[in-house]
Amino acid sequence: VPADAKLIDGELSVDQSALTGESLPVNMHPLDIVYSGSMVVGGEAKCIVVNTGLNTYFGRTAELVKVAKPKSHQQEIIMAITRYMMYIGLVALALTSIYGLFIGINILSMIRFVVIFLMGAIPVALPAVLTIVQSIGAMELAKEGILVTRLDSIEDAASIDIICLDKTGTITQNRLSVVEVIPFLGYSREDVILAAALASGEEGKDIIDLTIINHVKSLGLDLSSYKQLSFTPFNPSIKRSEAIVEGKGLRFKVIKGAPQVVINFCKDADVLRKQLNKMLDELSHKGYRTLAVAKSKGEDFNTLSFIGLLALADPIRPDSKAMIEELKRLKIKPIILTGDNINIAKEIARQVSIGENIISISELKALSREDKIKVIEKYDGFAEVYPEDKYEIVKLLQSNGHMVGMTGDGINDAPALKQAEMGIAVSNSTDVAKASASVVLTEEGLKVIVNAIKVSRQIYQRMLTWSINKISKVIEFTALLTIGFFLTHDVILSILGMTLLIFANDFSTMSLATDNVKYTSNPNKWNIKNITLASLVIGLLLVIEDIMGFMIGKNCFKLEWGKLQSFIMLLLVFNSQFRVYIVRERRHFWSSKPGKALIISIIAVILGFTLLGIYGIIIPSLSLFQVLFILAFTGSIIVGIIDYFKYLTFKKLQL
Repeated sequence: VPADAKLIDGELSVDQSALTGESLPVNMHPLDIVYSGSMVVGGEAKCIVVNTGLNTYFGRTAELVKVAKPKSHQQEIIMAITRYMMYIGLVALALTSIYGLFIGINILSMIRFVVIFLMGAIPVALPAVLTIVQSIGAMELAKEGILVTRLDSIEDAASIDIICLDKTGTITQNRLSVVEVIPFLGYSREDVILAAALASGEEGKDIIDLTIINHVKSLGLDLSSYKQLSFTPFNPSIKRSEAIVEGKGLRFKVIKGAPQVVINFCKDADVLRKQLNKMLDELSHKGYRTLAVAKSKGEDFNTLSFIGLLALADPIRPDSKAMIEELKRLKIKPIILTGDNINIAKEIARQVSIGENIISISELKALSREDKIKVIEKYDGFAEVYPEDKYEIVKLLQSNGHMVGMTGDGINDAPALKQAEMGIAVSNSTDVAKASASVVLTEEGLKVIVNAIKVSRQIYQRMLTWSINKISKVIEFTALLTIGFFLTHDVILSILGMTLLIFANDFSTMSLATDNVKYTSNPNKWNIKNITLASLVIGLLLVIEDIMGFMIGKNCFKLEWGKLQSFIMLLLVFNSQFRVYIVRERRHFWSSKPGKALIISIIAVILGFTLLGIYGIIIPSLSLFQVLFILAFTGSIIVGIIDYFKYLTFKKLQL
């Protein structure tokens, strides 16, 4: 169909799978709209064109894909962390600069001081670390059958609290099947399905006919002994297909089609009508497409017996219910979105434990924007939706502070897939859906989606560790340099020492990308305020420890200025390793084992700087006892004392 058109006369059977993703054809009657991009599979009709080009449903879908774009939460986080650290650094720099000018420090010393401050305060490694963590996360997801096409979506997935599930191809198998056979008047199930197959044709590629024929073959029933002498394919105007069949020495007529039509051809119509209507109500309530089958007893083609009903549906994936229950345990609300009618939506949602609180999208459209948001948050799903409806639902949820995941497989899902924080294209998706999504699944079912969310939450925990470690390091560093400047009127850390400190800190924190972490049972939200407060507590405790160490180096060991700078540098380096070790765990440090790479990097840094401190090489050397004292001093205070206060702080701030 090249344009949106209104039916004036006649009836059509239309395949709308390109628009709605639903595999069953839809019967169109006069005054109905047939949309551009759909395919006519049967019938004849006169139509009047109502929309063309970009104004059609298909055209508006293409336009929505162009404008759809989720907000970059990663950029917000980077800017917020950088801003907080710059505030800390600028305040400290302003205080020391004013004091330096007041006491007459020369301009070169002040420039050196500013350079060291900026080196420590600006998180130059943040973008690189974020990319490394996300890239390694993408590799982990690839092993689970998940291809990541937009890196920042990995981290966004950890915060998802609502996931919109496209029914067809995600919850169901996107494969029409015979789900129920109901025989009448003493006929068997095999009689009903065999007669239905004989009233079907393979040549026309009708999806219902092919489904029935394949089902018969799967049961092992023999069709080769029967021959169709004539066949009339299904047509929306007559609502049935029929065939004259010869086989096993008999010639008979079989018809298959809409139950209300088929029953009128049967001799026992009046007796069966009440039972039939009751059965149809039950099957309709389950959302099944129901066909009736009738057959003549011989060559009296005008005398037909009603032999049974066939119920067709797109079956649910075996793992759908368990995975949706797992999503709920992860505190994620599932919402079903489908182009199917409301009965099918309710039955599918009930079977997979999403809930039965489903309404038609037309009811939602009649509401105001504020009421729409309330309804979307309240209900379990929406039926009879089109592409722009899915996109609108995602946008409305995002406008109310929700992080949204969206699954889909068709062109119709592309705008919503692109707009969602995590757009998930399932394994059998169209190329357009895959191009619009941020994650593409290579395996079927919902299990991989659950795995993606769990891995994303692990990635969030690693980035949270990095952020807390970095902010607390800046607080410790700026406060120590400021206090040291007030006490000594000089910079207590050389530029070389600062360079070595940055190297030591970044070397170990890079290995956080593969650290051993557990995913949380709740969606993760970046609360920069609480993260900064927690980092402030740890940073200030480290400052107290640093001042104690400085006093010991100056007054107990009587170190001259160059050696005292080496002493402070080693103190900060060892601090950075033990700090990473305790902040990686939200509980006490012993609650989980660090990753292998992190353990190796911490040991390597401690050994390397221990040797550097003893042998000097590029810095003034210290004695073995002094270096080991710094190591024991920092380790005992951070692991033995600061970890306890860290635990209480994280618990209070719910990190």
